[in-house]
Amino acid sequence: MRFTKMQGIGNDYLFINCFEEYVPDPSRLAVEMCREHVGVGADGIVLLEPGESSPFAMRIFNRDGSEAEMCGNAARCIGKFVYERGMTADTAFSLDTRSGIRALQLQVQDGRVESVTVDMGTPVLNPSEIPVDLPGQMVLRHRLQVLGQMWFITCVSMGNPHCVIFVRDPEVLDLNSIGPAFEHYFLFPRRTNVEFVRVISRDVLQMRVWERGTGETLACGTGACAALVAAVLCGHADRKVQMKLAGGNLMLNWNAEDNHVYQTGPAAFVFDGEWLG
Repeated sequence: MRFTKMQGIGNDYLFINCFEEYVPDPSRLAVEMCREHVGVGADGIVLLEPGESSPFAMRIFNRDGSEAEMCGNAARCIGKFVYERGMTADTAFSLDTRSGIRALQLQVQDGRVESVTVDMGTPVLNPSEIPVDLPGQMVLRHRLQVLGQMWFITCVSMGNPHCVIFVRDPEVLDLNSIGPAFEHYFLFPRRTNVEFVRVISRDVLQMRVWERGTGETLACGTGACAALVAAVLCGHADRKVQMKLAGGNLMLNWNAEDNHVYQTGPAAFVFDGEWLG
C-alpha cells in the first residue's frame, strides 16, 4: 500500500489516497503505522476519499487508533496533495470532514502550493455541543482543580473539543503529566484537546498543545483556532493574530462578519513510501 508522509508546521500525518488504495481497518492501521521504530512514526493517518458533498473527503485517525473529527493542518496538506498530484486544477474547493464541509483556498506560485487558507467554520461555545459537562451557555475562565493545582479553562469546539488555558510560560509545563490529566478528566465525555497559551501581545500568541489520542504535537490547527476564540472572549487578543507553535506559525482570523475562523499556513511533502505490513 502506498502512502505519503506530509507535515503542516510539524504536525505530521501519513496520507493514503483511497481513490487508489483500500484500507479495511484504519484504526488498527493507524496504531501500526504511527509507531516509532517499528512503524513509520506520525501523529496519525489521513484517508483521502471521494466526498459526498465535495470533490474530496478526509478521515483522520489518531496515533491511538481513535478517529478525529477535524484537523486544520491535515486539511492544508490535503490541499497541497490533490493540487500538486494532479487530482484537481482548482485552487478553491470544498472538503468533506466529520465536522462538516470545509472550504480551502490555495495560494499557488509556479505550480506549487505555497500556503493554504482553510475556512474552519463557526466556533461552538455551548457546553453540551462541545461537549463538556458543565452548565450554562459558555465555559469561560471556569475554575478547575487538576493535579492539585487550580486552572482557569475556556472551552471551544472547532469540530472537535478543546480546553484552552492561559499561562505565563507554556514551555515550563510538564505536558506528559498535565496533558493526560485534562484529556481524560471526567467533565469531557469525548476527552479533549488541551491548549496552553501565552499572550505575547494582542496580535501574537504562543501555544503548546496536548492532542487527544496522540499526545503533545508540534502544532494543532483546530487548537490554534480554539485558542484564538478563547483569547478574544477573555479579552486577551484581537481577532487577527499570529499563532506561534513549536513547529511554526499560523495566521488566524476570527472574522466578525460571518463568525468563521480562517487559518492560513504552509504544508509540505516529507516522503512517499510503501507499507508492507
